[in-house]
Amino acid sequence: MFDSPQPARPGTLHIVATPIGNLRDLSLHALDVLRTADLVAAEDTRTSQALLAAWGIQARLTALHEHNEVSGAARLVEELRAGRSVAYISDAGTPGISDPGARLVAAVRAAGLPVSPIPGASAVAAALSVAGLEGPWLFVGFLPAKPAARRKALADLAALPFALVFYESPHRIEECVADLAAELGPARAILFARELSKRFEQVHRCPLGEAAAWLAEDDNHRRGEFVLVLDPPPPVAEDGLGEARRVLETLLEELPVKQAAHLAARLTGARKNALYDLALAMKKGN
Repeated sequence: MFDSPQPARPGTLHIVATPIGNLRDLSLHALDVLRTADLVAAEDTRTSQALLAAWGIQARLTALHEHNEVSGAARLVEELRAGRSVAYISDAGTPGISDPGARLVAAVRAAGLPVSPIPGASAVAAALSVAGLEGPWLFVGFLPAKPAARRKALADLAALPFALVFYESPHRIEECVADLAAELGPARAILFARELSKRFEQVHRCPLGEAAAWLAEDDNHRRGEFVLVLDPPPPVAEDGLGEARRVLETLLEELPVKQAAHLAARLTGARKNALYDLALAMKKGN
């Protein structure tokens, strides 16, 4: 444990997490590094200048964002080779997690130079900490913007035995939630974590079947940046198809085999191909 200031190290790239809302979430270690780094690279220098000014930090700033990350990384590698310390910050949260930074880290590592993480705020970790879930989870980030591609991505994720974590913007939240309910089933629970650490922070958990109504009941429910946490699919019986078998029995009373298998897969999270084979066998048995 360190109880004294830890300044930026010469020739080292420091990946520094910054607040996602509340400015006081900037760690003491991050302050040490930002105050002493020879160069601070930032996703948006205007946003970062406001953060640094709030803490009385005067730094040499340079821009490194998704459009210039490759060329900017090469430039920063030369700064590091010259023995200068570099800190990288994104607009909010931890760089490299749905933010620029990964290509920079890869370039610095390829050059044989050290990279040091300065941990802190992360919207993913913040949302999971209030989700009340145990076990593995999968961070997806932003889903595709186009509806067909988004539904295809969700269909591929539906049966994975993990909690799923997504980012979503306010102007797409309603159509995203509609697709989540259609592909993952109305019974699967969703946690909305909205405007985390900000003035209007809100955390709400409900079944996907009730999510659209919750969004519609108040304009504020659709504002701000979202982290969405989906519960894992419900466990299935030892043969992997126990619950799905019961669902199929009901659906096959009204639907053809292919349609029943597809709907049962969405409702239970079981594989569609396995359910199709099971449905055929059940029909033949009947």
